[in-house]
Amino acid sequence: MPEATLHVGSGKVRELYALDDERLLLVASDRISTFDVVLPTEIPDKGRVLTGLSGFWFARTAGICANHLIELRPDGRSTECRKLEMLPLECVVRGYLAGSGWKDYQSSGQVSGQALPGGLQESAELPEPLFTPSTKATTGHDENIDRSQAAALIGADRLTEVERASIALYRFAADHARSRGILIADTKFEFGLDRTGTLVLADEVLTPDSSRFWPAEGYRPGGSQPSYDKQFARDYCETLGWDKTAPGPELTGEVVEGTRARYVEAFERLTGIAFEDYLANPEVVLR
Repeated sequence: MPEATLHVGSGKVRELYALDDERLLLVASDRISTFDVVLPTEIPDKGRVLTGLSGFWFARTAGICANHLIELRPDGRSTECRKLEMLPLECVVRGYLAGSGWKDYQSSGQVSGQALPGGLQESAELPEPLFTPSTKATTGHDENIDRSQAAALIGADRLTEVERASIALYRFAADHARSRGILIADTKFEFGLDRTGTLVLADEVLTPDSSRFWPAEGYRPGGSQPSYDKQFARDYCETLGWDKTAPGPELTGEVVEGTRARYVEAFERLTGIAFEDYLANPEVVLR
């Protein structure tokens, strides 16, 4: 890490440092959170998987939307990026009916105020990718909101631009992932504005932390699906009788190894790059 850095923020996974007035350093740790609580046990190399996958997608979607990436650092977990004014919106795109979207549909037949056909099953593929914005919660859960609430946060014209970019990014990634044997059930994008007011894709993108990745082989709507994200660790925590408040439980060695294996497999299947090759030279994901 450069000597002249100023720590400016911490997230559940990332540490943020200012390099100068124009650049930030984003460092992805190996921390893992479940139910919005950071657990005391880390997952080795998790931060490198998130950083490498984000770099892979940034390099391949720059023609769809500008992004904040300047360079990947040799440690494989640090990203030098452009400083932006971040929009106060989580931009979720759903291709399948799962998670909070499924819960909303069960109760109202809608997701984020958007009506869906009746009779859909859990994990069903949606007729079209659905843009479902949510608030950015500094603590606790993000909250699903409708288009009028999202427009009140960022303006109607900017919302239209954000929705168009989010859907285009999802379609591109979903097509690529499907060709690699992975279904992207849903994913979350974050955007900011540069000094000229241009929309810029930021933070992490299309990773196991920000997305729900399902193996295409064996996909069957009508219930939950196996996944490449932190569901494995989440399922373990559910068996402990934990009240889902801090402090979280320690993970067993088996759960740590199983979670790491799922993250690495997602990386290798999506990129076609051996994880060891990424560790040796992070810039391989940009080619």
